[in-house]
Amino acid sequence: MDRLKTPADRFDAVVGFDFPVVNVPVADPTGGPPLDLAVVDTGPGSSGESVLLLHGEPSWSFLYRKVIPVLTAAGHRVVAPDLIGFGRSDKPASREDYTYARHVEWVRAALFDSLHLEEVTYFGQDWGGLIGLRVVAEHPGRFRRVAIGNTGLPTGEERLSDALLAWQQYSQTAETFDIGQIVSFGCTSTLDEATVAAYDAPFPDDTYKAGARIFPTLIPTSADDPAHGANKAAWEVLSEFARPFLCCFSDGDPITRGGDARFVSTVPGALGQAHTTIEGAGHFLQEDAGEELGRILVEFIDAT
Repeated sequence: MDRLKTPADRFDAVVGFDFPVVNVPVADPTGGPPLDLAVVDTGPGSSGESVLLLHGEPSWSFLYRKVIPVLTAAGHRVVAPDLIGFGRSDKPASREDYTYARHVEWVRAALFDSLHLEEVTYFGQDWGGLIGLRVVAEHPGRFRRVAIGNTGLPTGEERLSDALLAWQQYSQTAETFDIGQIVSFGCTSTLDEATVAAYDAPFPDDTYKAGARIFPTLIPTSADDPAHGANKAAWEVLSEFARPFLCCFSDGDPITRGGDARFVSTVPGALGQAHTTIEGAGHFLQEDAGEELGRILVEFIDAT
C-alpha cells in the first residue's frame, strides 16, 4: 500500500492545539509496513475516566480543541485519534485502499492493541459515530458509556437525507475539494482564516485527499452495501446495550437531523438519560459549541 505522510511543518502554524501526540502502528491490510495512526493522548487519567473522541469527515482531531480542555480540567484522560487518511495519520494514496471495515479495524487496533483502553467513555460525530459505534458493538465490554452527536449507523435500508445524498455526489464530482471551506460550510459560526487553514493543513495537495474524497461513498445506501451485514449486527448488539447511552445532536444539521430518535428508542442504555439538543450549532457542533459539548460530557460522566 502506497501511503503519504503530511510533513510535520504543515502543523507549525496550527494554533490552539498544543496537545501531546503519539503515533501508534496499525496493520497495512495489503501486507506492507504498519501505518502510523496519530493520537492525541492528554490529561491526568489516574483518577478520572478515559474519554475517546472520534472525528469524522473531512476533519481531524483539531475539531476537538475546545472540548478537550473541559474534559481534562475535570480530571479525565482524553484520547482523540486522527483517522487514517486524516490529520497527522498516514494517508494511503489510493481511494481503493479505504473501506469501512478497514477504518473500524484501524481504530480498534489503535485503541485496544496499542493503547490498551478499558472502561472507555466514548463520543463520536459524523464518521466518528459510524466507525465508533461499530467498535462499541463489536467490543461492548470495553465501554463504560457512550455519547453521540450528529451521526448515525445506516445499514443501507433507511431513507437517507437529501443533504447526505447531495454531499455524496458533490464529493465525487467537485473539481476541487477544499477541506477547510467544507468544514466552514458545516458550521453556523464563522471560522477565521487560521482555523480554516488548520483544517487544510493535513492536505498539502490533492494527492493527500484520497481518504477524504472516498469517505462519503462508503456510507451504506443499499442492502447490497459491503457494510450492510456488519451494521445490522451492530444494531442487534446496541438493542441490548444497557450501559449509559446519551444523544446530544445539534439543531442545525440537515444531514443528521432526527437521527437521534432511533437510538433513543432502541438502545436500552438510553432510557432515562438527559438527551439534549445543542441549539445554534451546525453539523460540526464541536466548532460551534465545543465548550458546551465538553460540559455535557462531563455532566454525563458525573451522572452515570
